[in-house]
Amino acid sequence: MAGSPVFLCTLAPLNQFLFDRFGWRNSFFILGAVLLNCCVAGSLMRPLRPDQPRVEGRQEKRTCMDNVGKLLDFSLFKHRGFVIYLVGNVLMFFGFFAPIVFLAPYAKHQGVDEYSSAFLLSILAMVDMFARPGTGLLANTKWMRPRVQYLFSFAISYSGICHLLCPLASGYGGLVVYAIFVGIAFGMVCALLFECLMDLVGPERFSSAVGLVTIIECCPVLLGPPIGGLSPGDPLATGKALIKVKDA
Repeated sequence: MAGSPVFLCTLAPLNQFLFDRFGWRNSFFILGAVLLNCCVAGSLMRPLRPDQPRVEGRQEKRTCMDNVGKLLDFSLFKHRGFVIYLVGNVLMFFGFFAPIVFLAPYAKHQGVDEYSSAFLLSILAMVDMFARPGTGLLANTKWMRPRVQYLFSFAISYSGICHLLCPLASGYGGLVVYAIFVGIAFGMVCALLFECLMDLVGPERFSSAVGLVTIIECCPVLLGPPIGGLSPGDPLATGKALIKVKDA
């Protein structure tokens, strides 16, 4: 999973360049053509185990639901730990990707130029790139391995605190500091996300659990940024107003 921030480092300035050069419509065409290469990579994947020999004779016909039930273990919804993990992740993912969507526009709103605003995402991605393997090494230590669930809880809490303090960042330097801390939070959460799931459900049911979690988490990932964009008011002014009320 450490490969995604590598692409994000170059995506932010590249996206701004394409927008200035070709406009938003042609930029989406170019980025879509780049992402279509994922289909080629996926088509080259093959199972590691050898093919099962075909059994001659009459075979029962399987319905579509039978095939889905074979791939996804719906009995996981009876697992209390899995349900708690899933509900918590759904709530978290409503705002988890908000910095990637809103950080550059927020910087422009504060008077930062376009390319410097886009570079904030590159800073976030570069920090994320090193935070993920670093967190993985920490989680696999002898002392931390039995307590990896607590480390994951700390990573989520730390990410939320960073977002709450974002309105207090003043100027481009403050936004750079915010991007660094959020990059650390991104790396910690992403490195531990499926590690904790493995501990909850075990290796036998892990592949099915990942499929269910990924499918369900698509909804908050898709709906979170539009809902955040509907929030009225200036978050910077709101944050400063809260400080004044607290001081008073």
